[in-house]
Amino acid sequence: MFAVIKTGGKQYKVAKDDIIKVERLTGEAGDSVQLNEVLAISGDDGALTLGSPLLEGAVVSATLLEQARADKIVVFKKKRRQNYRRKAGHRQDLSVLKITDIAAKGAKKAAPKKEAEVKADAPAKEEKAKAAPKKAAAKKAAPKATTAEKKAPAKKAAPKKAAAKKTEE
Repeated sequence: MFAVIKTGGKQYKVAKDDIIKVERLTGEAGDSVQLNEVLAISGDDGALTLGSPLLEGAVVSATLLEQARADKIVVFKKKRRQNYRRKAGHRQDLSVLKITDIAAKGAKKAAPKKEAEVKADAPAKEEKAKAAPKKAAAKKAAPKATTAEKKAPAKKAAPKKAAAKKTEE
């Protein structure tokens, strides 16, 4: 059994007894934490239950093991030939959690469409199909100019002077 949860703007796939590092949550070491933003739950039988976007009533319980900090990330900016260099660092605050329980209270399973629902969708598709020929008929009503009509008339070739002089002689 696993769950997909959302915390700190990120999504995590968790199972019972997993240890995960998430962005800082309020609390002390040893506190119990309830994660209510559950996106999906997989049951013991392998059936996946999806939320839209969240599952109502589904809760993932965890124990806060410690408040920690991630390794330092160096942020270095440089513009060559401009004598511009900036060096900064960042250490993200983290909470280390141990997942203790996954509860899917009142979670509804995502069921595939039944034949009755598919048939209910069919009239809507027929209406769209009927509307489409009207648009096509409107386009056909206005005659389009052919490629011959679009082209400019050909210019007459000017008589060559050399040929005209020879004929005069």
